[in-house]
Amino acid sequence: MSPARRSPCVTTTRRTRHAVLASATALAALAVAVPAQALGTGTAALPGVTPRAETPALYDDEAGGNADADDPAIWRNAADPGRSLVVATAKEGGLRVYDLDARPVQSISAPAGGRFNNVDLVHGLKLPTGRADLAVTTDRGNDRLRIHRIDRDAPGGPLVDITDPAAPPVFSAGQSEIDEQRTAYGLATWTDRATGRSYALVSRRERTSIALLELTAAAGGTVGYRKVRTLDLPASFRLPDGSSWAPCAEPGELPQVEGMVVDPASGMLYAGQEDVGIWRMRADLTSAPRLIDRVREYGVPAVYDAETEECAAGADPGFGGDHVSADVEGLTLLTESGGDGYLLASSQGDDTFALYDRELEDANEYEAGFRVTAASATLDGSEECDGAAALSAPLGAKYPNGLLVVQDGHETPADGDRTGTGFTFVDLGDVLAAVED
Repeated sequence: MSPARRSPCVTTTRRTRHAVLASATALAALAVAVPAQALGTGTAALPGVTPRAETPALYDDEAGGNADADDPAIWRNAADPGRSLVVATAKEGGLRVYDLDARPVQSISAPAGGRFNNVDLVHGLKLPTGRADLAVTTDRGNDRLRIHRIDRDAPGGPLVDITDPAAPPVFSAGQSEIDEQRTAYGLATWTDRATGRSYALVSRRERTSIALLELTAAAGGTVGYRKVRTLDLPASFRLPDGSSWAPCAEPGELPQVEGMVVDPASGMLYAGQEDVGIWRMRADLTSAPRLIDRVREYGVPAVYDAETEECAAGADPGFGGDHVSADVEGLTLLTESGGDGYLLASSQGDDTFALYDRELEDANEYEAGFRVTAASATLDGSEECDGAAALSAPLGAKYPNGLLVVQDGHETPADGDRTGTGFTFVDLGDVLAAVED
């Protein structure tokens, strides 16, 4: 859609678009038989979990430094887990670092023209100066990766920029293409256990491409990258009735991927194509992608109206999934011993989270869902969630069962007419207790 439609979850165009789709689908239900699950009914019955903390609100205006919460990652301090950190993107506002009380520790400005979209971590990359933990970020404004070394006690830290100055654009051939902003967008990191090499998997805004980039140590302790290969997901789909369907979008836009995560045990990449569903493929991009779940809106015909910049939906043919509503967003892993655990997906369209079996033997089947609901009038839950990160390891006395951090696309209480976003901290033990009860 418009540029606003592709920014975080809090845009008016995003809410209006889904309202149009929902209204049209509801009317269509009077004329055709549509499975109740495809219409999203029953999600209100999902269990709710309440957060333990939330970050101060970020505001995407001049007074707020154009900061817009998007995607978090959790770094565990092995020497002192209670002093672990959350690294998070704030779009034009750069990066934010928080402690486990959700208090700001560090703010890093984006470079000129920069817009930090997604972040993930690499542990123990070998550099000339020794092994280092890294925060890797997509700078969608400049079509590059930014790499920061993590050192909890570094002067001026804990994050220090060590990006190779010669790092090239990820997708663009030159500045004119960068200006079109079909640039580096979603991100997941992966370390190949067989070779020890570390990679970033990067999606492209308004396109279906995913690129595999190997992270490389450069002179002076900096880190760059080289492109290994790319893979393009489908942009249109054959439906069971034999017709062809593509998600509605502004002319020239294709259904993009943002949320991604790699399961290190299986070496599988999970990628959320926002208006389509969740794909699984080898992290080295050498296997055919497999769609493991579809959004509820999959297959719904819609027509883009240039005047309103919205999509008007037709009748729902009932080919969509039962568990997530577009956009499917932040993907993360809730790991357990023995290979058990879950793949978590943010179902942005209905403010819920879906859990799928992590084990390939069980075909990543859907297991459960939940909401993050308000704990009090001042500690709200998560709405229109974009990014999410989970860490299934003890983090001191505050989070002995691990931590889930989710983006909140609608911070409350509001500050007048300003629209705030932020990040919400949830005890991972509370999540598992709710869904496994």
